[in-house]
Amino acid sequence: MRIVVALGGNALLHRGEHPDADVQIANIDRVATAIAALAIDHEIVLTHGNGPQIGLLAVESATDPALSAPYPFDLLGAQTQGMIGSLLLRALYDILPGHRIAALVTHTVVRPDDPAFLRPTKFVGQVYPQDVAGTLARKFGWRVAEDTTGWRRVVASPAPQRIVETDTIHELLTCRTLVICGGGGGVPVIADADTGALSGAEAVVDKDLTAALLAEDLKADFLLVLTDVPNVYAHYGTPHQQPLHDATPSSLRRGHFAAGSMGPKTEAAARFVERTGGLAAIGALDAAYEMLHGRAGTLVRPDLPVTG
Repeated sequence: MRIVVALGGNALLHRGEHPDADVQIANIDRVATAIAALAIDHEIVLTHGNGPQIGLLAVESATDPALSAPYPFDLLGAQTQGMIGSLLLRALYDILPGHRIAALVTHTVVRPDDPAFLRPTKFVGQVYPQDVAGTLARKFGWRVAEDTTGWRRVVASPAPQRIVETDTIHELLTCRTLVICGGGGGVPVIADADTGALSGAEAVVDKDLTAALLAEDLKADFLLVLTDVPNVYAHYGTPHQQPLHDATPSSLRRGHFAAGSMGPKTEAAARFVERTGGLAAIGALDAAYEMLHGRAGTLVRPDLPVTG
């Protein structure tokens, strides 16, 4: 079975943890163990988030006195792909001896007129108290918004149109290679309408929506969205909160999940299942193997056809 796995950015850097390299290296073995259990019997394409990491690099770039201007987000995204891809590859290489593994920097084409450029919603970087976030916003020209545990920077998150390296990823899969790609949703680029030349975009593409598009284009059987909660929850954060064990695309869309957190994950699962008839699941990293077999997480199945 061909599986596309969308790994949350907080898998390497948990909420509240100090953003040191040693912390992320210490967390990587848990990730590798979960993915290796799937890779023994299945073709795996592993994508990953980069919200905490790209936010950290953006702060460093904005405050570096040696720079005349901060690095643009497309180049920061490429840096995080290299860093996280290397960590994942090394950990998987140790736990899957003899397995072919490749970490690929990938680029995702977005539309220059995407309305998301005018309405930033993608959280990046660490959580701040409201007064600190406000100070940073004024100092660096950021936009900030309230997350579930505090205030964070938000940037544009345009919809992915295509992944430039899809054919290369497909070729690697035919060689029985575990492919790490699409990190942070892929480096956001805009294709010139006349020449096709690529230029960077100041954005971060949602990694779950990129994973869904990649899974569709690669004709995957299963999309596995791994996060830091065991299920999708109806009425999350209220006294009426309930875990959803089974769902369909239509039921997920009726749930009205938050745009900055569970919303992109449920939309990604819904799109993949609708467009391919395959299955998707959303849940915790440590339960990845159980989710694949329908014993954990929220399983997303196709809607039943409407009859006469």
